[in-house]
Amino acid sequence: MKVTTKLTSFAIICSLLSSTTALANPLEINAMFGQMYSSDLSATDNSSINVDAGSNIAIGIAWQESVNGQGQVLLNRVSHDFTSENNTNDSLDIIYAHFNGVALFRQQNYVTTMSLGIGGAYFDATSGGEKVYPSATVSLGTRYEMTDNIAIVTELRGYATLIDKDDAMFCQQDICSANFENSVWIDTTISVGIAIKF
Repeated sequence: MKVTTKLTSFAIICSLLSSTTALANPLEINAMFGQMYSSDLSATDNSSINVDAGSNIAIGIAWQESVNGQGQVLLNRVSHDFTSENNTNDSLDIIYAHFNGVALFRQQNYVTTMSLGIGGAYFDATSGGEKVYPSATVSLGTRYEMTDNIAIVTELRGYATLIDKDDAMFCQQDICSANFENSVWIDTTISVGIAIKF
């Protein structure tokens, strides 16, 4: 029974990979790195806690939907450091996962891109808990196509994550190191990277 299930799964995967649709739409892998700037946090006395600009790394998988459009799945990770109201060093790690539509505006080897996406954000605070929130993203970027398969990419991207500002994300028992300042968490990133088509 297990052998039959494995053979059936293998046959389905082979059929999908050999279909004309999969062969007609090559995949593109994007790898980017940059700097991400975020919202501030607040202390219990409502004073502001500055959150640093963290380095981010992003990996995207895209496929050509039309001559001027792509579909994309994008993962982006950042770690923000901050000094809590208890004067301890804390961090907030965020992983963004979004499904994006990308519009391509071509001018010979130079391409301007605009992207909109929806997905989620996984927040993990070292001084507290972890949560998943709904998120949206928008970006404006450029591509310089060095060859038919390799492009240098730059991107300015914004993330808006809908959070519950009353979540005890930064609390352990009854002691909180910080709180969310607003109900929307904003991250903006400037990134550069490479895109390779297969």
